[in-house]
Amino acid sequence: MSSTQTSNNSKPALHGVKIKQRKGVQRAQAKFEPEIFRDNFLKPLTEAEAGDYDQISANLDAAGNTLDYRKYGEPLFEILITGGILEPGGTIADDAERSPFSIFSAEETSASISKHVDVFNKLIRRYRYLQKAFEETLKNILQYINKWSPQDNAKLAMATGYFVTLQLAQLNCLTVLFKDYLVKDGHALQFVTIVFKTIQSEQNIEYLGRSLINAGIDTKLLDFFPPNKRDEECFSRHFEAEDMKALVDYHAKNQRRGRRDLLITKLTSMMSSEASVGEVITYAKQQMKDSALPEQDVAIFVWDSMMDSVDLINTRPDQVETQTLRQVNQWSKALAAFTTSPKTEITLLQRVQIFCYEDAKLIKFFCQIVKLLYKLDVLSENAILYWADKGAKPQGKAVFMKQMEPFVKWLKENEEEEDDDEEEED
Repeated sequence: MSSTQTSNNSKPALHGVKIKQRKGVQRAQAKFEPEIFRDNFLKPLTEAEAGDYDQISANLDAAGNTLDYRKYGEPLFEILITGGILEPGGTIADDAERSPFSIFSAEETSASISKHVDVFNKLIRRYRYLQKAFEETLKNILQYINKWSPQDNAKLAMATGYFVTLQLAQLNCLTVLFKDYLVKDGHALQFVTIVFKTIQSEQNIEYLGRSLINAGIDTKLLDFFPPNKRDEECFSRHFEAEDMKALVDYHAKNQRRGRRDLLITKLTSMMSSEASVGEVITYAKQQMKDSALPEQDVAIFVWDSMMDSVDLINTRPDQVETQTLRQVNQWSKALAAFTTSPKTEITLLQRVQIFCYEDAKLIKFFCQIVKLLYKLDVLSENAILYWADKGAKPQGKAVFMKQMEPFVKWLKENEEEEDDDEEEED
């Protein structure tokens, strides 16, 4: 082949023309340039006067026009939180310049941390796409709280509490603290304690409770404790010492709710599968003992379970009364086993009232149910008369009182006759 032919088959070369890089190549190379971003990002922070948070916010806002915040969201927030870029293992290079503004450089006071967090708030509200990068970066940083000083951890925990109250982050960021190496030495517990205290100081226990539920950690609070302290007594003692009695009460209430749901689910399953009354009573009594449940609660659980185990939704309207009364009759001994005091009887009657009020199909059968419970020795005449006198709940009270009027009148007359008979015997 001649040299001319070779030359003709060669691809032409464009001398002096700049070839545009493919976007994929740019993205691949971007991860190797965080130091360049850091150096450029520090300029607007160092140019602002120390303590002038409005100027810092303004400078960060303006820098977003020239710096690629979208690409470098992770190093951006690493710098704003720790003062530098994290290396593998969670350390910050000693030879790198630190940011004059960061959570770690703040004073360890709520006022100082709050002002620093406000800068985050303004930045993320201005550049909404940074929200996801912020949450991911925060969660990543929390994995290394065992590497930071107690002072830095306290500042970060306080800031995290403020981030949650401002809805810049969710409490599920704390799930990374369940790692064994953070739990066993108490790092996780110390951190979440400050987070919870900060949230409660800004909001209330209801807000903290909802945040815990949304994060899916409301039932896992004990998992933040070292294994040898993972019990209710240690939980109460720790948070009461931190002046967080409201959280202790919330946790206790949540635990009771969890036990309630478990017990009702099991009892409903037993009743639906035709377990014997004796088996139901034995199981319920064992749960009452193991969980230290009051008798009033168990009586209500048994009632709810027996009513949940019958399908009233798909029952024909003309069969609702029959089905309901049959169910009461079948499980009356189970109810009677947990109504051994006047207080429990009244509590059960109030629950029956609310249950009938909430199900429109049962409203007109309230009196029949009460009569049957009286006949089967679940409710005494004293409990029913007390309910009629001053124990009825507001829900549907007028309707139920009218229904019960003849029966209550009969009970009163019967009581008077018994009193007369006793006087004659004397």
